Order: sequence, then structure tokens, then C-alpha cells
Amino acid sequence: MRREKLEELKEYIYELETIKKVFNDNVKKRFISSTPYLFTLRNGRVIPREQLLKNGISGSAVMVAPQIKDSDEFIVNIEPRVFTHEGVAVSFPAGYIESGEKPIEAAMRELREETGYTAREFVLLDSFYQDEGVSAAFNHSFLALDSERKYEQELGENEIVKYMSLTLDEILEVEKMGYVSGSNTKLTLAKIKDYYRR
Repeated sequence: MRREKLEELKEYIYELETIKKVFNDNVKKRFISSTPYLFTLRNGRVIPREQLLKNGISGSAVMVAPQIKDSDEFIVNIEPRVFTHEGVAVSFPAGYIESGEKPIEAAMRELREETGYTAREFVLLDSFYQDEGVSAAFNHSFLALDSERKYEQELGENEIVKYMSLTLDEILEVEKMGYVSGSNTKLTLAKIKDYYRR
């Protein structure tokens, strides 16, 4: 990995490291909730299940791997992921699909909001359930070809996103370091490797 890229990554990780965690029971509106159901199967069995909801909806999401125009580099985000062992994670730009929004529209919006980049073409790499035992979230991984930065970031109030460019090999190195740990990112990485092999 290039020394300057490793130093940049280390700076972001240091800046976004959690230094204190306090239980907060004063939250009035919860982002995550669950709804209990009883499911009757054709064989007569009845099984109880709870469906996790994110902000009252399924939590379906998109992940976008932006390949930079005229480069072999991709944009990756560095974000606080406070419930992971590392507390910080490297991933591709991602976010929830809003009500009435198509996955491709969500991919374009999330890429622009989190990085200021747009792309010439979006290629759907795969669609998958994240945790079908408790969730109806159906996620979509996209490759964004010929991405260019044309705007400023437009982050939400509680969003903290740093981003940088890395080659695919460098992203795989960062994965070995333990900072690429999310299943969505790992699956997207595997699909990118398949795409370029073809």
C-alpha cells in the first residue's frame, strides 16, 4: 500500500475513533424497532418471528463502488462504526432506499450526498437480503463507472463521512487489516473482482 494512502487512512481512523460510550435512554424516536408476527406454514407449523424495521420501513439499502474516471482507483468511505471491534470502518458509499425511490436512484443520490461524485454509468453487481431471518431489507450493490467529483458533500446531521481513493489491491489490503468488515462491502468487493475478471 502506498505510504501516503496508509498515513491518510490512519489519520481518519484516529480522528473517528470512539473515546467514550454512554447509555442514553432519553431518545424519544427510535430508529430501530421490531414488529412481532406469527407465520403459519403450509405444513401447519406456526412460528413466531420479529421483523426489524429501520425508521419504520424495511431498511433496504444500496452500496456504490465508485471507480474514478481515468484511474484504477475507487472511492471508499471511512466512518465511525461504533459497534464494530475497530470502531471505525472502511466501506463504499451506501445508504437506505427512501420511500418510492428505485435502487438506481438511491445509488445516485447516496454517491452524490456522501462524496459529491457522480458517475457516467451504474452497473448492478448483485441484489441480496442482508439478514432474512429478522429483516426484509433487500440490498443492491452497484459499480459506478467513470466517477467524477462535481459537488460538495451533503451529509445528514448525524452523518460523519471521510473519503479517500484507493486501488482495488489497496482496498483488499485494508480488508486484511480488519477495517473492511461489513458483509455488504465484502460482497461488493467480491462482485467487483468478478466483474473485472470478465
